[in-house]
Amino acid sequence: MRLAAARREKYKAELRGGILAAAREMFVRDGYEGFTIRKLAKQIGFSPGNIYLYFKDKNEIFDSLVDESFADLLSALPQPDDTKREDPVELLRRSLRTYVKFGLDHSNHYRFSFLLQSSSQPRPHKQRAAYESLLRKVRLCIDAKRFKANDADFAAQALWAAAHGITSLFIDRPRFPWANRARLIDQVLDSAIAGLSR
Repeated sequence: MRLAAARREKYKAELRGGILAAAREMFVRDGYEGFTIRKLAKQIGFSPGNIYLYFKDKNEIFDSLVDESFADLLSALPQPDDTKREDPVELLRRSLRTYVKFGLDHSNHYRFSFLLQSSSQPRPHKQRAAYESLLRKVRLCIDAKRFKANDADFAAQALWAAAHGITSLFIDRPRFPWANRARLIDQVLDSAIAGLSR
């Protein structure tokens, strides 16, 4: 009996994952306004009613995809390890490079997290654990007297703006004749960190 229930749950989870994977592609291709449950159902060979068994509307699908993208980003980011004596600035630098790499390697996830708007109606800001992770690393740099700034939020937002800027440019302008991408990434991130350092 338990085995049958476990199989059913596994099947439902796989089905839900398949719906989300197809929805992610459609949202990125068609935009928020162009996405409909009916189109999604047709693409994956379901009836719209089957999709409504898993999600109440397109907002819930969109929000689930955003949450999934941020969870994947957070799991990719290096975190402070109290057992190691890592230089906080180097940890921060590694984190920013990981952020850019994640965005470039998972451009659909990145578009969902940062570039795609859910609707014309503004929605309340939701604080993300990925931003909290950046904030924590910035505070470690401030506490170690490595940054001249005392405002962790300001410093974190300045660093995020630099990392997001280079990531979104590479994603949105793939045909631009970029110079060496790795060097550009290093230049942008190192300049942002240097601007905050003592």
